Amino acid sequence: MLIKDLRISVKKPVTFYVLRLTILVSLILITFFSKGQEIFYHISNITVYDFLDEMANVQLIDLNTAIKPYSRKFIASKLHELEGKKDILNPRQLNDLEFFLKDFNKELKPDKNFKKRFDIFYYKDSLFTFSINPILGIRYWTNDNGSATHWWNGAEAFAYIGRHIGLYASLRDNHDKEFLSDPAYLNQRPGANYKGNGDYSEMRGGITWSWKWGSLGLVKDHFMWGNNYNGANIFSGRTPSFAQIYLNMKPVKWFEFRYVHCWLVSEVVDSSRSYWYSNSYGTNYREVYHPRYLAANLFTFTPFKRLNVSFGNSIIYADLGVFPTYLIPLAFFKSIDHTVNHGIDNMNSQLFFDISSRQIKHLHLYGTLFLDELSTSRMFDKERHSNFWSWKIGGKLSNLPLKNFSVTAEYTRTNPLTFQHNVPTLRFESNRYNLGHYLKDNDQEIYLALEAKPIRGLWIQLSYLSAKKGPDYDSLGGDRLGLPFLETIEWENKTFSIKARYEIINDGFAFAKYRYSNITGDVNKYTHPLWYGKTSTFSMGVNFGF
Repeated sequence: MLIKDLRISVKKPVTFYVLRLTILVSLILITFFSKGQEIFYHISNITVYDFLDEMANVQLIDLNTAIKPYSRKFIASKLHELEGKKDILNPRQLNDLEFFLKDFNKELKPDKNFKKRFDIFYYKDSLFTFSINPILGIRYWTNDNGSATHWWNGAEAFAYIGRHIGLYASLRDNHDKEFLSDPAYLNQRPGANYKGNGDYSEMRGGITWSWKWGSLGLVKDHFMWGNNYNGANIFSGRTPSFAQIYLNMKPVKWFEFRYVHCWLVSEVVDSSRSYWYSNSYGTNYREVYHPRYLAANLFTFTPFKRLNVSFGNSIIYADLGVFPTYLIPLAFFKSIDHTVNHGIDNMNSQLFFDISSRQIKHLHLYGTLFLDELSTSRMFDKERHSNFWSWKIGGKLSNLPLKNFSVTAEYTRTNPLTFQHNVPTLRFESNRYNLGHYLKDNDQEIYLALEAKPIRGLWIQLSYLSAKKGPDYDSLGGDRLGLPFLETIEWENKTFSIKARYEIINDGFAFAKYRYSNITGDVNKYTHPLWYGKTSTFSMGVNFGF
C-alpha cells in the first residue's frame, strides 16, 4: 500500500517532467539541421489531394497516400516537381498546376513576385511569412422529407518564423438548422459537438518545428491513416479535432515514420472527481470526464519504386495519466501494456497494415487491414471463431483509356465488435465518434465511382454505394466470441449520386449534388430523418476556405 501510494503521488510530476524533457531535447537536437517549415493543409480541402493522387497514379510523382494531412511545404515540393514535367501534362492538368501554384508558390518563392491567389492579407520577408483569410460557406438540402441548412463562418491564418517554426490556426463557427451529425449516424459527415441549438465550433491549429527530414509539433487537428477513396478504416479523421503531439521522420527515400500521442475526449463522467458547488446562482453539480489517450505509430517502407508497405500499432489507454512508456515513438504498445497492466485487464490495443502500389501506370491498387483483436488459437474454431478486424481493398484507374477520367472500385468489410470495447473509458472513440471506419462494426460496403475533370477546377462524379450493417452485438450483450458476420441485415443504404464542384478561385467553390437513396432497416438509430426511406435529395452551396 505504501508503494502504491508513493507511485500515485509522484506519477503526475514525473510524467510532466519526462514529457517536457523529451520535447526539449528533441528541439535542441533538430536545431542543428537545415531549414524547413510545416503547416498542415486540412484533409477537407480535397482538390489538391486529388490532383496529387492523379499525378502519382500516372507516375509523374511518388506519393505516400497512407498518411494525411500533408504539409503545405510537402505539397509545394510536389507541385515544383511537376513544373519540370509540364511538357508531359495535358492542357487541363497544366492549368490545374498553374492554378495551385498561385497558392503554394508562397512556400517556393523567396518573395511575393509571382502570380498570387486572392488573400485578405499576405506578408513575406526574409524572416516572417503571414497569411490570413476568412472562412464562409452555406449548404442547403431538400427532399420530400424536408430540408436542412448548414452555414459556417470564421477565419484561418498561418505563419512561418525563421527557418524552422510554423504556426497555424483555424476557427470556424457552424450553424445547423437540423442536427445532421450524431455519433450513431452512419455517414461521413464530420463530428459535431452541438451546444444545444444547432451551433457548434471547431478550432484547429498548432505550432511545429521542422528540419530537413522531419518535424515535431503540438497541434489540434484531424488526421487520416489508411489508403481509401470513400472512408479510411484505420483512422478516418471524422471525429471532432483533438490535441496531439506528432513526430514525422523521413531520413531516406525508402522509409517514413509517423507517431502521434493524442488527448481524446471520453465523455465518460468520473464521479470521483465530479463535485457539487454553491454560489449566488444556486447549487450545481460539476461533472468531470475521465481522461482518454491514444498513442499510435506507422512505419512505411518503399522496397520498390511506387510500392509503399506500411504497418503500425496503437493503444487507447486511461487511468494512468500521460504515461511515459507510451511516449516512446517506436514502441509496440501491446507488449508494454502486458507489463504495465500485468495481472489485470489490459488497455485497448490495435495493429494495422496498409499496402499501396502504383507500379502499373495509371492504376492505383491498395489494401488496408485493421486488427482490433487476433487469436490464432480460435481462428479455425467453428464455435468461437471471432477475430475482430476490418479490411479494405480497392483500385483507381486514372486517365486510361480516356484523359481526364477515372474509375474507382472499393470494398470494405468489418467483422462484429471491431472498433468496440466493453470498458467505456477505453473505447476507440473521441467525443463518442468512432476513430475508425464510419460504418463501425459488422458491416460491408461496396463503392463505385466514375469521375471526370473536363476543364480546370471542374470535377464531376457519378457514384454508387451499397452499405449493409448487421446486429449491434455490443448493445445486445452476451458472448463476444463466435458471432456471425451479417447474420441479419439491420440497416441498409443503397445510394446513387451525381456531384459537381467548381473551384472558382483558390479555396472558393460552388457545388451541387443529386442523390437518390433507399435507406431501410433501423433508420431511427442510424440515420437522420431527412434521409429515411426512398428519397431524391438535391443539395447545393458555396464556400470560401476550410
